[in-house]
Amino acid sequence: MTTQLAVAADRDAALAMLTGPGGEFEIVTSEVLGQPMSVFAHRLHNVPELLDASEAHGDAIYLVDGDRRISFTEHLVTVRAFATVLQERHGVRQGDRVALLGLNCSEWVISFWAIELLGAVAVGLNSWWAEPEIRYGLADCDPALLIADARLRDRLGPPPVPTLAMEDVHDLAAAAAGRVPVPRPEIDEDDPAIVLYTSGTTGRPKGAVHSHRNMLCANDFHLLNDAVAATLGNPASGRRFLLATPLFHIAPLHNLILPRIAVGDTAVIYRGRFDIDTVLRLIETEGITNWGAVPTMAARIVQLGDLSGYDVSTLRTMSLGSAPAAPGLRSRLIAALPQVRRSLGVTYGSTETTTAVTLGSAAEIDAMPLTSGRVVPTMQLQVRDAQGAVVPDGVDGDIWVRGPQVMLGYWRDEAATAAAFDDDRWFRTGDLGQLEGGHLFVASRRSDLILRSGENIYPAEVEAALGEHDAVLECLVYGVDDADLGQSVAAVVVVGGRYADVSPDEVRDDLVAFLSGRLARIKLPEQWRITTEPLPRNATGKVNRREAVG
Repeated sequence: MTTQLAVAADRDAALAMLTGPGGEFEIVTSEVLGQPMSVFAHRLHNVPELLDASEAHGDAIYLVDGDRRISFTEHLVTVRAFATVLQERHGVRQGDRVALLGLNCSEWVISFWAIELLGAVAVGLNSWWAEPEIRYGLADCDPALLIADARLRDRLGPPPVPTLAMEDVHDLAAAAAGRVPVPRPEIDEDDPAIVLYTSGTTGRPKGAVHSHRNMLCANDFHLLNDAVAATLGNPASGRRFLLATPLFHIAPLHNLILPRIAVGDTAVIYRGRFDIDTVLRLIETEGITNWGAVPTMAARIVQLGDLSGYDVSTLRTMSLGSAPAAPGLRSRLIAALPQVRRSLGVTYGSTETTTAVTLGSAAEIDAMPLTSGRVVPTMQLQVRDAQGAVVPDGVDGDIWVRGPQVMLGYWRDEAATAAAFDDDRWFRTGDLGQLEGGHLFVASRRSDLILRSGENIYPAEVEAALGEHDAVLECLVYGVDDADLGQSVAAVVVVGGRYADVSPDEVRDDLVAFLSGRLARIKLPEQWRITTEPLPRNATGKVNRREAVG
């Protein structure tokens, strides 16, 4: 314990030096959206400035996408040329939304940067969505243009908006090379930069709107962590990051694509459905040093057991995000990959907070296995009771956060935005937890949220889809523990009519087929209880979830 506390004290001292007066990451108080907040004094003010600065990295490789190697210089030239294509051929202007719908690829990344260069707003649509969900997202964000890959264009069918083939991005940019650069718009820190969708309790996805300030603050969070490590004698150099989670998430986009372009590191893009053998071979052939994974990916490594058939000696840093990782999984992962122990910390955050709100080092987790870490610089965190009063240490309550990382609000959803923020721009996360000595301990996620393979699934959305079936009288969807996926989806369905005398297995098969065209595959229940008995309810008429689940 003494050694672990000493490590934490050293980190605190380094942070204080770097963020104090005159420090490289000096923190000052400034007004943000009408409220005083802590911000980095020496910060960039819009995302294109970060792109411009990447020119200094020259011929170093930014992106590896299969056989394609894209240097920082080539990337910058390609982005500027493709921005010209978007503006001149498709009329994209500042403030327009441009939707991105595709699996991970260099074309997705180049499109994102080109959209930002124009002062337009990128919209990352979920590539796992089914056709009705995609159409909902497009109707909601109302884009001037959709850039989509062939697989998802086929899934969508006749597109409801102007569409450009994602696989044509490189060729279109090459044809426009040498054209007069597009005029640079004036972009304010608090202008919208991107919309990323997150499931909502109403069952409909909500678009979290991130500003340029939000994204650059998330970027600076990572740069500060690098600076702390360098101060403690662990400078970063020659890093190659594996990009294996979907780009419509904050983890690969805000926490990888942006910081890598700032530092000059390489991002190696993994394409296709996740396969642990293919990933380990990619780590071996590309010399991957850093991997930000979700717990399900870590579980696949643990399941393999013997890794002697793979050369993973270059992998020295690993993090787990998107969903809580059980302490047992962390210990088994360290047993399989002992070299990542020092890096295997913990974070707490959400799509709405752009990146981590709290950070706990590996040493802190060793000392306090259940901690979610301490609040990061520039952010504030409070635990409040139901009346909004701050509670003492050790008392559970609602977790509220505030700072320059927190989103502007939900896209075109004033009611949801108003419900999420108080008058001082404190954001209610919807999670329960407590503080003890500056450490956050999360008691539970949102009571009805299912976290499957790092993906947020809300029961209300699945219940709404089931409710469209004419023989479903009522239903309840919930999460069950799953050693591999974290959680899986389960459903209790009350049926009537023509299903009253049909076997449960036949009903289940019919309902799976019914849902398949309406929801993404990961949202389909895997455990079913088919009944004709009504769901139990309390005195106010609400379903008693605990009793119904059993």
